[in-house]
Amino acid sequence: MSALGAMEAAAAGGPLFRPLSAEDGEQRPAEIESLCMNCFRNDPLLQRDHRQLFCLRQLLLVQHGDPVCRQDPGAGCALHPGCHLPSVLTTIEGIIDRAVAGLEQDQPIRRATDEEVARKIDEFIGKLKQLKEVHSSFTFIIDDPSGNSFVENPHAPQKDDALVVTHYRRTPQQAAMLGLEGEELDEKAADSADDLRNEVLQFNTNCPECNAPANTNMKLVQIPHFKEVIIMATNCDSCGHRTNEVKSGGAIEPQGTRITLRITDPSDMTRDILKSETCSVEIPELEFELGMGALGGKFTTLEGLLKDIRDLVERNPFTLGDSSTPSKTEKLQEFIGKLQEIIEGKTTAHFIMDDPAGNSYLQNVYAPEEDPELKVERYERTFEQNEDLGLNDMKTEGYESEGASGR
Repeated sequence: MSALGAMEAAAAGGPLFRPLSAEDGEQRPAEIESLCMNCFRNDPLLQRDHRQLFCLRQLLLVQHGDPVCRQDPGAGCALHPGCHLPSVLTTIEGIIDRAVAGLEQDQPIRRATDEEVARKIDEFIGKLKQLKEVHSSFTFIIDDPSGNSFVENPHAPQKDDALVVTHYRRTPQQAAMLGLEGEELDEKAADSADDLRNEVLQFNTNCPECNAPANTNMKLVQIPHFKEVIIMATNCDSCGHRTNEVKSGGAIEPQGTRITLRITDPSDMTRDILKSETCSVEIPELEFELGMGALGGKFTTLEGLLKDIRDLVERNPFTLGDSSTPSKTEKLQEFIGKLQEIIEGKTTAHFIMDDPAGNSYLQNVYAPEEDPELKVERYERTFEQNEDLGLNDMKTEGYESEGASGR
């Protein structure tokens, strides 16, 4: 498209550049009159090509060329829409070649003025050229405060194990360099509650099964009509082991909580449930009780928790393994069958959660109205329950004066 054609298209209300389409056989760079910075003539054409960079965003490829002064058009540069920072669209080899060319440019002068410096630069240039042969692995890092840089993933959309992309919050100096100082000052602090709710934190840990290095993801979640909780999930790439755990995001409640649900319909299995690590579970119809600490903290559905209980019984080698007696095995198989009937909604039962810390929750599907099948009771903890929670020896007021008098 010529400069006149581009201007006429813009004046007619159409786009300045043709829309991107694989079926457009006439897709060509737009030619716009430009000033040559070498001879200051106004004759050369500046070619602008609108491209879509795979897996990133749109950009403009800009290339200058002057046939009069024979200015080398070069490889061109890329301008991201909305950003005035010039960059290049090239390969890793091309970036190394540019670095080598820049260092070699003034080497004749250095050899005449300072041979020692020129010799060291020659050695460094040799190391750069060896990188292109990839005789050994090396790390290539791009740090872009604007976030507009890109390195191709040849395996996209699959993960590239050799490529790591890290997003970070700009420093005040970087924001000022980009002209965003005023905008950055208006943003909230990085550790604010809103940022934590919208961000998944990740930290390094070890797999509890094979002890291989693994990553644990942690996120703050607001449960409707309840409180905030912290969900932690670990996935081991070595052995495939997965764990998830829920921690309460608040303090221990002043009173304990006892939640009773009468299961009458299969739809009850879809109720959300938060079982903290201090919560015990009881099913009176099965004469079953699960103590606090078993299964840890979980945020799942009622069906998911009952299936976890079933799997816990089935995987226990002392109950259904070779060491168990036939009578015990028969009773446990009968228990698993009755539990499966409750999961399938064939049998009514009572599901009781008793949490002395008051940090467990069972969804009220009628909220904010009362649920006729759900009963929530608050009670005062006993001395033994406070002892299990470590509250009897915990003193949060007046300890300064007692410590001073003890001296």
